[in-house]
Amino acid sequence: MGKITGFLEFDRIEEPHAPVAERVGHFREFVSTLTADAARQQAARCMDCGVPFCSHGCPVNNIIPDFNDLVYRDDWKNAFHVLDSTNNFPEFTGRICPAPCEAACTLNINSAPVGIKSLERAIIDRAWAEGWVLPRPAPRQTGRAVAVVGSGPAGLAAAQQLARAGHAVTVFEKNDRLGGLLRYGIPDFKLDKSHIDRRIAQMQGEGVVFRPGVLVGDWPAEGAASRVTNLARETILPDQLLQNFDAVLLAGGCEQSRDLPVPGRSLRGIHFAMEMLPQQNRIDAGDRVRDAISAKGRHVIVIGGGDTGSDCVGTCNRQGAASVTQFELMPMPPLHEDKLLTWPYWPIKLRTSDSHDEGVQREFAIATQGFIGRSGRVRALKTVQIEMQGGQPTERPGTEREWPADLVLLAMGFTNPVAAVLAGFGVDTDRRGNARAGTSEASGYRTNARAVFAAGDMRRGQSLVVWAIREGRQVARAIDQYLMSRSDLPR
Repeated sequence: MGKITGFLEFDRIEEPHAPVAERVGHFREFVSTLTADAARQQAARCMDCGVPFCSHGCPVNNIIPDFNDLVYRDDWKNAFHVLDSTNNFPEFTGRICPAPCEAACTLNINSAPVGIKSLERAIIDRAWAEGWVLPRPAPRQTGRAVAVVGSGPAGLAAAQQLARAGHAVTVFEKNDRLGGLLRYGIPDFKLDKSHIDRRIAQMQGEGVVFRPGVLVGDWPAEGAASRVTNLARETILPDQLLQNFDAVLLAGGCEQSRDLPVPGRSLRGIHFAMEMLPQQNRIDAGDRVRDAISAKGRHVIVIGGGDTGSDCVGTCNRQGAASVTQFELMPMPPLHEDKLLTWPYWPIKLRTSDSHDEGVQREFAIATQGFIGRSGRVRALKTVQIEMQGGQPTERPGTEREWPADLVLLAMGFTNPVAAVLAGFGVDTDRRGNARAGTSEASGYRTNARAVFAAGDMRRGQSLVVWAIREGRQVARAIDQYLMSRSDLPR
């Protein structure tokens, strides 16, 4: 695959990034697609390694050696067809996927892996530019109708596959714009929303009907859910969907943020990350947001060291924060993994994102004991260092400290989907509060409720976009088989 000796001759090529001083002044994408020549050189590094561990490491099982070889041979159109055969939305994964395929690359054993993610993005960006990405409507209709609740990556992937199988698909989205957490969870500087819009247009050309601003289920009128309820223009009860559709897919996100119930939590200036991030995306889209959360001139502390926390760091720097500090409960991981021990699996190592490069103080093995306020607003945090004993975090006496803070963002992950949706359909949940549905060919993503399926974060919990796409594709096959007693859709 690629050039036989390419992996010996060429170094890994990273995608060009705009300088930090330039990119923190706006919310636009700042990573550029590889040039054709750079992509061909990158693809030349792909080895004829016999067993494509990269494909096994990819949740959608992209046929990576094949499209690498086609790029190397300058056959971009066929490279696109290979990529398109397994991944409905490579422009999403090519920008925001952490690339488990690269961790599994054979070259990664003793060198830098092939830049698979950058090649994926180069292929799909070329395909859009050349006009190769077109609607593919079904040649005939089945007469069956499917409702998809949620327009995130799982719902969109399932809807596209089902429409191509000839079913009448309607996607319901509670927000005013489509895309789910792609739209209102991921900052614009990582994923420009025009990529979502043109996919929606393609899917409309394939017959998919989209109904934004429609809330499915009897949601509570208080608490975090009330903010969502106020955004929707219309409410549809589960019984109405079950009466009007032959099957219903629940593909909403895992949206219940993990809280931090410590003294002072009720002070003003303490917010969930998913309160601030969607607001900024709305502002970027031209909306007027009342009482928007802003980091401008503030000393910000982000609690949580994952991707959401990183997104908060990048957003706060662009808003003009005076300082940004990020807390992580776990100890600092090693700078480099033991590749002989972890390959081809996803390794635990220190990961520094583009947002971190833009300016942040990172603190590890630290726990928040409480918030300190003045006049009802947070002004500081009280913390303590911890160490792991018997697998449990244990406080280290004498390490208490106060940290000045005008704004605190809680980015500690998500626990479960909103219970009202699952309860409305009578769907059983697992111990984490997710929809209970198996993924095997026999289980077919079916819940205990008749004609109701579940996939993506609503079924598996907080996860990656690429896993959502995988589950969306697989549940589409399961629904097609349920409706037609057979399916030609890929699993």
